[in-house]
Amino acid sequence: MSQAIKITRAQLSLPAHAEAVVLLLDIYARDPMGGGEGLGEYAKQNLAQELEARSNAHAVLAFVGGDPAGLAICLEGFSTFACKPLLNIHDVIVAPQHRGLGLCTKMFAEVEALAKELGCCKLTLEVLEGNETARQAYSRFGFNPYELDPGLGRAMFWEKRL
Repeated sequence: MSQAIKITRAQLSLPAHAEAVVLLLDIYARDPMGGGEGLGEYAKQNLAQELEARSNAHAVLAFVGGDPAGLAICLEGFSTFACKPLLNIHDVIVAPQHRGLGLCTKMFAEVEALAKELGCCKLTLEVLEGNETARQAYSRFGFNPYELDPGLGRAMFWEKRL
C-alpha cells in the first residue's frame, strides 16, 4: 500500500517545517552531489529562521506518509533583459528512501505555480554535469542548458568564496 504524498509550501514558523528543511538540506549536503559534508552547527541552528527572514526565499516540502521526503529551496532574482522577477531553484533534494516516487516533478509543479503567482519570467537552476539523474529529471520538466548564442557555448556557473 502506497503512502500519501503531500507537497506544501514551507511555513518556517512551524517547527515541523523548520526541522524538515534542516534535516533534508543536511541529507543533501552529505551526499556527494551536495559536497559530501553535512551542514555545520551554525547552519543547523539558524537556517530556518534566516530563510524565514528573507522575503525573497521560498521552500517547497514533500512529505511521504508524514515523513520529510523532499525539499526545493528557491530564491527570487531579477531578469534585467525581461525586466521581470525570476525564481532560482537553489537547492533540490529527495531523500534516498523516497526517490522514484515523482517527488521532484511534484515539487517543481508547485515551484512553477509559485513563480507564476510572483510574476516571474522564468525558473533557473544549477546542476552538476555528472548528476545525470537530476539532469534527466530537470529536462523532463522542461529545463534546458542556458545559452544565448550556440557559437559562444553554454553559460557556466562560477563562484568566489568569501
